Amino acid sequence: MKENINFQIKLDMKLDDIREDIKKGGSPPTLLLHGCCAPCSSYVLEYLNSYFRITSFYYNPNISEEPEYRKRVEELKRLINELPADNEISFLEGRYIPSEYDEAVKGLEELGERSRRCYACYELRLKEAANVAADMGFDYFTTTLSISPHKNAGWINEIGERLGREYGVEYLYADFKKRNGFKRSIELSEEYHLYRQDYCGCVYSKKDR
Repeated sequence: MKENINFQIKLDMKLDDIREDIKKGGSPPTLLLHGCCAPCSSYVLEYLNSYFRITSFYYNPNISEEPEYRKRVEELKRLINELPADNEISFLEGRYIPSEYDEAVKGLEELGERSRRCYACYELRLKEAANVAADMGFDYFTTTLSISPHKNAGWINEIGERLGREYGVEYLYADFKKRNGFKRSIELSEEYHLYRQDYCGCVYSKKDR
């Protein structure tokens, strides 16, 4: 997928359609939102909760240490409980098996940040989100990953589009860092006193931080 695609415009068009359907009496569709952490989820939940009934799905086997993993889980759950929402936001925790990440990046360990190792990590987490969304009958799925300036939105949306076709669930295109999304996530992190980690989660990003 080309890097110059404006995913924000694609998202705007989809949200306009959903808004019109709701105005006509339709129910907000369901969205399985893969969340990487509370700070990144904060803006996305604030932005999308009036359009969707959201389930925040936490599947991140890339996080190398269980105490760190648990800390991020609890922060996301706390945020969901405290964040005002037009539609109910629920939380679903996936399995935590770090060896799944190790297997996904096997042979790519020595590559740096923003490399094919990261692509494999995006794919691992989005594939599980697509699988769960299909099994549970969600209307859409997407991820908060694109809010980070360090994440490749082109890759994320390319993977999401492909998996959406494969699993039969519509992928919600997005580049959540647009329109000051990342800036707003920092503001919300301060407002809700969220724990902001200084590395992505994997052992490699921890070493390079």
